[in-house]
Amino acid sequence: MKTVGQALTEGLVARGVKVVFGIPGVHTIELYRGLSGSGIRHITPRHEQGAGFMADGYARVSGKPGVAFVITGPGLTNALTAMAQAKADSVPMLVISGVNRRASLGQGLGMLHELPDQAAMVRALCPSFQVTGPEVLDRCLNLAFAAMLGGRPGPVHIEVPTDVMGMEAVESSAVLRIPPALPDTELLDRAAAMLARAARPVILAGGGARAANIRALAEALDAPVVQTVNARGLMAGHPLGVAASPSLDAVRALIAASDQVLAIGTEFGPTDYDMYLRGGVPHCPGMIRVDICAQQLARHPCTLAIRADAAAACDGLLARLAPRSGDGADRAAATMAAAAQEIAGLSQDMPDQIAFLAALRDAVPGAIVVGDSTQPVYAGNLLYDHDRAGGWFNAATGYGALGFAPGAAIGAALAAPRARVFCLIGDGGLQFSPAELRVAAEERLEVTFLVWNNAGYGEIAAAMRDANTEVIGCTPTPLGLEAFAAACSLPYACIAPDPEALRDTITKPGPRLVEIRLV
Repeated sequence: MKTVGQALTEGLVARGVKVVFGIPGVHTIELYRGLSGSGIRHITPRHEQGAGFMADGYARVSGKPGVAFVITGPGLTNALTAMAQAKADSVPMLVISGVNRRASLGQGLGMLHELPDQAAMVRALCPSFQVTGPEVLDRCLNLAFAAMLGGRPGPVHIEVPTDVMGMEAVESSAVLRIPPALPDTELLDRAAAMLARAARPVILAGGGARAANIRALAEALDAPVVQTVNARGLMAGHPLGVAASPSLDAVRALIAASDQVLAIGTEFGPTDYDMYLRGGVPHCPGMIRVDICAQQLARHPCTLAIRADAAAACDGLLARLAPRSGDGADRAAATMAAAAQEIAGLSQDMPDQIAFLAALRDAVPGAIVVGDSTQPVYAGNLLYDHDRAGGWFNAATGYGALGFAPGAAIGAALAAPRARVFCLIGDGGLQFSPAELRVAAEERLEVTFLVWNNAGYGEIAAAMRDANTEVIGCTPTPLGLEAFAAACSLPYACIAPDPEALRDTITKPGPRLVEIRLV
């Protein structure tokens, strides 16, 4: 007899799932029965939050949904933080959990792992579907994948009652395939005409533009491309690239001087566009917006809104535009130079931190850098040109979950096994999820953990000083990183925050831990 749990695994395989992150429990044994012989690789994190972060990193690098198996109750609540980070950054993540038997739900019987209403708790964040019987399993899977892939990506939850998991499965139905959302041709004609009339166009590219041919579109328009954090790498080394935050005055001036803004796959979130809380999104009269999400299009005024897959929209515009030349590269270069001067005025440390990131990039070209909320990551988010599209991402924007980077780096390494992966995290953030480093050693993954050790929460301490507030609670004692690395079976090195020392150390393959000691 094939059970519902086994059929669920088959349904994941049919939808292209190759890796699952999870910690088994008594409530998910029947879900695990189907993994044997399925071809799906199972990775065991040390905490369910780590499972979610691993699924997140895997999804960002592979372009496919990351999948996590968690137990009823605490397993799911532990994963909620990772699901919220995925929600903020539009990352497709499927979290599959158990739930207590159907007759007990909502009864307050004191069952193991019981919640008053598990699905209602999750629905405050994202869609949740319950497999109420064998006959609805395929429907739940189709609904989940449609929610992740049919519009703005994000997390989705499926729960399977313990009394349903072991039931006999019914015959599977056809897998629903989600086609890309194609743009309206009339709207593309209007957009192309508006862009053709512009003398000083600018493109604003967000994470939703990563699969689009932004380079070709920029060249056709001779338009500088301002890249938010999740779009870095799209224009690596290109003269039209502006790898600087639109929160900076220099970048805002470029946008304000433009006579046509084309925004693609960007939500205009404050952590990208107004991190200093100085007055919201830069004024963009006559803006053209392309986004997969109708709600996002409705949140900011524009002259022309195109709801479509970014890649399809870019291809459609390219077919309608005649290439031209102008001063786009000069405008981009001037903006980057002005942004660098602005950064130097903001902090005496940031230019050195950005130079450190550049040394990392140049020493190991094409690497993936996964960041936590730590000082060099904040600096890089303001001004840093990475050399791999989708190869620079972190939790220092949007939801901002500390401890994100170790799990996400592990997920990234599994999605791109031939790439070098660097996890850049502070000594404080590392203590949120230290045990996940053992997974990298266990799975022999090419992840180098770079621990920026300033003996505390340096970024928060600086913010408290800037606010004329006594610095309290910002000096947790760091881990003894050499002993910790040994406990995780990781080679260890300690260096100063110097680009030359970094180059000599990181060319060695991972997994390993490198402490960058500032104090």
